[in-house]
Amino acid sequence: MKKPLLTALLFAALPAYAATPLEIQQSYAAEAKQQNPAFKEFSAARGEQFYRAKSAKGSSCAACHTDNPKAEGRHEKTGKAIAPLAPVANSERLTDPAKVEKWFKRNCQDVQGRSCSAQEKGDFIAYLRSVK
Repeated sequence: MKKPLLTALLFAALPAYAATPLEIQQSYAAEAKQQNPAFKEFSAARGEQFYRAKSAKGSSCAACHTDNPKAEGRHEKTGKAIAPLAPVANSERLTDPAKVEKWFKRNCQDVQGRSCSAQEKGDFIAYLRSVK
């Protein structure tokens, strides 16, 4: 059996790791403390402010994801539909740590023009978890 096929079969046999939004948020706490020793806790209010704020590039998270993170969004440039961000409206959102980090990496660069801090990520998740 060829190596790529063997590797694919092994990964197919492994269950996908599913986390809760809270677990993913908590995973950023130690990193936030390391980045800023004064870090105490995440804030949904700061997360909402981050979500709505226009960056120096003139964009925001809400530009594609709408003012209501429970609603379906649409990519600002391509028009592609984007599933709701809030876990209350999309149970698959924030359940795969690798995907969460991938999208933070991509979207922080696109919107902010930089990497987001662990505190910003945790605050953002705190906000999304608070949406009812």
